[in-house]
Amino acid sequence: MELVSPTPTLKSPSDRFIGDVYSRTLASPESPPYLAAALTRFLPGSRTNWHVHNNGQTLHILEGTAIVGTRDGKILRGRAGDTVSCAAGEEHWHGSLPDAFMEHIAIVVANASSAGTTWLEPVDDAQYKAACETH
Repeated sequence: MELVSPTPTLKSPSDRFIGDVYSRTLASPESPPYLAAALTRFLPGSRTNWHVHNNGQTLHILEGTAIVGTRDGKILRGRAGDTVSCAAGEEHWHGSLPDAFMEHIAIVVANASSAGTTWLEPVDDAQYKAACETH
């Protein structure tokens, strides 16, 4: 058993996120099973770029409403207490609504040879707006 001290909260990089997003690492993929977990807070109107995970991703929403979109146009809204599962190889993005914060724990299992996430292009404003109006 080991007590792990909290890591600092850092602003997420602008080449992977649109808007103001802050993350704190909860677990790093240093050895098998290469589990990575982060507590991530999205300020209103912020989102990830499109991205894909080799082994999928689990998002557990802690606060607010998460919008999660896939390349095939599917849009999910997850609320506090909900968990969203993104399949391995599924290109997707996630973020907050334009007028509210959203916070989730993101969990990814990487491989020994890969961090488990491939970052792609930004979600443009029209795609984001359409997703917010879908529900």
